[in-house]
Amino acid sequence: MLKFAIILAVICLMFRWGLGQWPWEMLRTKPTRGQAVFNARKLLRVEDGASREQILAAHKRLIAMVHPDKGGSNAKVHEANDARDLLLDELPDRGVDLPPSDD
Repeated sequence: MLKFAIILAVICLMFRWGLGQWPWEMLRTKPTRGQAVFNARKLLRVEDGASREQILAAHKRLIAMVHPDKGGSNAKVHEANDARDLLLDELPDRGVDLPPSDD
């Protein structure tokens, strides 16, 4: 039994060394874009259909709380920025002025 445990440990270490992640990490599913948007809304505490101004205001409030100068961390700031960018990308492009074509 100990022999199998050692062999399993060696296989796990070789997997980690060769692929850069543990074998059980391969079993985890990647979040879909919909789940990422849901998590971003939850993080920024905005509702579905929030406007650009609401998203930016929520981002500003969150950054004020998690900024490293206020006792937060860089990772939390990056997470807040990613959430803001994702939600802004999800907004429909209303009233975007396209440059005139040379027809």
